[in-house]
Amino acid sequence: MNAHPRLVPAVRTLSLLFTGLLAGAFGYGAVNVAQTFKAVPLDVRLTFHTALMKMNGPVMQTTMGLAILSSLALAVLLRGAARRLAAVASALVATSFLVTRFGNVPINGRIKVWAVTGAPADHAAILRRWELFNDVRTVAALVAFLLLLTLVTPLVRPPR
Repeated sequence: MNAHPRLVPAVRTLSLLFTGLLAGAFGYGAVNVAQTFKAVPLDVRLTFHTALMKMNGPVMQTTMGLAILSSLALAVLLRGAARRLAAVASALVATSFLVTRFGNVPINGRIKVWAVTGAPADHAAILRRWELFNDVRTVAALVAFLLLLTLVTPLVRPPR
């Protein structure tokens, strides 16, 4: 079943850890941080968003990279349906990275400027686009985690 049975448990654990951390961080951000952004004055949002991105940048990029690598390694080690699940999970984590890099990050750069100069007239539409990208990457990371979780704990167990 597995190419390297002794290696699989360790790689499975790492893939669950990193995809779980990623899904959890994005989930917390979507449910708590993004909603709080909507509840505070714009200048507070811009200032906090800018400060948050200084920390989030290296932490989230590292987490995404480790989640991609560990789930891809798991796909290489497994066979059959389990391999496909791990490969799809890896692709979903890669999707969350690409959405972040080409969707959220450019807008984060604009927000950094706005925190100093003030937001443009169309800022609400741009911030809604950031939120859409955030939702997409969050769902991708969550589904990736759930797919890997099914490799450990099947959602449906056969009756005994």
